Amino acid sequence: MAVASRPLVRPFASTRGKPGDKLGLTLQILAYLVLIAVAFAMLVPFLFSISTSIKTNVEANTLSFANLFVPENPTLGAYATVWEANIGRWFFNSAIVAAVWVIARAIFDSMAGYAFARMSFPGKNLIFLMVLSTLMVPGMVTLIPKFLILDKLNLLNSYGALTLPFLTSAFGIFLMKQFFESIPLELEEAARVDGASRYRMFVQIILPNAMPALTALAIFSFQGSWNNFLEPLVYISNADLFTLPIGLAFFRQANYTDWPAVMAAAVITTVPIAVFYLFFQRYFVEGVTTSGIKG
Repeated sequence: MAVASRPLVRPFASTRGKPGDKLGLTLQILAYLVLIAVAFAMLVPFLFSISTSIKTNVEANTLSFANLFVPENPTLGAYATVWEANIGRWFFNSAIVAAVWVIARAIFDSMAGYAFARMSFPGKNLIFLMVLSTLMVPGMVTLIPKFLILDKLNLLNSYGALTLPFLTSAFGIFLMKQFFESIPLELEEAARVDGASRYRMFVQIILPNAMPALTALAIFSFQGSWNNFLEPLVYISNADLFTLPIGLAFFRQANYTDWPAVMAAAVITTVPIAVFYLFFQRYFVEGVTTSGIKG
């Protein structure tokens, strides 16, 4: 017996939007407008710095709405002035110090974080609490003790003063510990069954899976090193060992009326960290997000 097929009845879709849909669309548009406004407000100073850096000194001191962001007679003379002020040496010093910070913290913070996350030893919780407590101590409090220790070790006015006190960070240890705890324990158990040692598990299994957190730690370390001002100002008096922030401060004092040169130095200081962040942005967001999954 044949059964007559019934036509598929579809409810009539109204072309009129619901009030809730309109409200949601309005809020979304408003959110985008706010984000665009915030991004514009944060980008304007950088664009102004770039524009001023390619102006003549006369044009920089006679600002008008017409030449605020578009110089009438662009020139790279300010960058030549900055280059003659030994900024190449300062850039090299900052790059060396930043590389040491990033590599050392990636090694030591990840090792410490793994120990706190996976290993059991007497006083582990107390030691971790002591590490976290250092985050509550202002840097000004430890500035003088670090200076005295470096003086006793004859490390003042050396690369050691710019690197040794900063080879590890409590925040980096905390970040890596949180991320390691989010990695499934079954991965290590399977490797242990295959006869892998603790060291081999850490190097071949844990670290490759922790690349987002390591990238986030590298960005934080690079930014902290590149922008570090107070400690190098206290520990270093030799101009050949100045990093970019210190060199820029002295350059500003010597050229306080030459705004294009000052802005050119600021642009040279800002561009590397901006490029570094943009290149690793995806891993940075993923690392910060994932490291907070498990408390």
